[in-house]
Amino acid sequence: MIPLVKPYIAPREQMMPAVEKILYSGYIAEGQEVYDFEDELKQFVGNNKLLALQSGTAALHIALSLLEIGAGDEVISTAMTAEPTNTTIALTGAKIVWGDVDERTGLMDAASVEHKITERTKAIVVVHYAGMVCDMDAFNRISTKYQIPIIEDAAHSFGSRYDGKVIGSNSRFTCYSFQAIKQMTTVDGGAIAFIREEDVEPARKLRWFGLDKKVSRLNNDITRAGYKYGMNNVTAAIGRVQLQSIPSVLNRYIENGKYFDQVLKDVPGVTLIPYYENTEPSYWLYTMKVEHRKDFIRRMEDAGITASTLHHRSDTHSVFAESKCELPGLDKFYREFVHIPCGWWVSDEDREKIAEAIKKGW
Repeated sequence: MIPLVKPYIAPREQMMPAVEKILYSGYIAEGQEVYDFEDELKQFVGNNKLLALQSGTAALHIALSLLEIGAGDEVISTAMTAEPTNTTIALTGAKIVWGDVDERTGLMDAASVEHKITERTKAIVVVHYAGMVCDMDAFNRISTKYQIPIIEDAAHSFGSRYDGKVIGSNSRFTCYSFQAIKQMTTVDGGAIAFIREEDVEPARKLRWFGLDKKVSRLNNDITRAGYKYGMNNVTAAIGRVQLQSIPSVLNRYIENGKYFDQVLKDVPGVTLIPYYENTEPSYWLYTMKVEHRKDFIRRMEDAGITASTLHHRSDTHSVFAESKCELPGLDKFYREFVHIPCGWWVSDEDREKIAEAIKKGW
């Protein structure tokens, strides 16, 4: 069975010496290895304002905390995402307001978001779902017009591009996940990138209880309580090795995605997803819409191919009952979308097999 997701781990001869060096160094908590990993991430992203963290969820929480979002506030988000995007907002006490999605793409619709803005709106969370990039031209205009900061949830889109640049230097906050099945995994981990220098130091303190790691604990004064969100040296060592391979790993996702864009564009029963102008997906999941989805998934399974929706729309969870509203675009997209394997493990032979199985019908 060709899997839908599969973690890439660098070869043993590269990985194990790096990890063992840290494990037996006597210093496995946050230290120089984390800071070196941050520096290498900064180079990849093209933004020198970045912090490595314990998870993508930690990144989202720090962004929301820096905006001092809490009870009485509203955050516009999408229900078409993995649950942590919205459970993290719920933890602040703010109300989630659902923006609808563009039924063509499944990505949050800028016109719907603008319609949902009120005087209580304190942030907009856009999710670059499955490696596709939201219409940031439109969202940038909204952010400027209403002076509302945007948090980009880039958990699915490491290496995706907007305006010719790797995602991470457009909005006030960009949050990454290096969780187990992402394009780059550190087993678990994350990062947050900023465009405002004044956000970096407060975030650095928030990731470590509110303490300033640059100052001795004996001379520290916590002015705002923080969290235990720092990355450790072991995870960072894994990340540094993984980063060496990430250009070729990402390139394989993109090659496979572009292959499917070409060979599936005229297949009956398949509707391909258009990508917004000024954006380039990294194809973490290859997403398309199909007629008779259950039959399609069954047909793929019979051919030894995993196909799935993978994510459950957030607005069906009881914890978000207060936010319930009509989302016709999401209703339509959710009935039809499906993911097929597209990652680094999908060989030329595999992708031809997938395409041929789809072309045979279901």
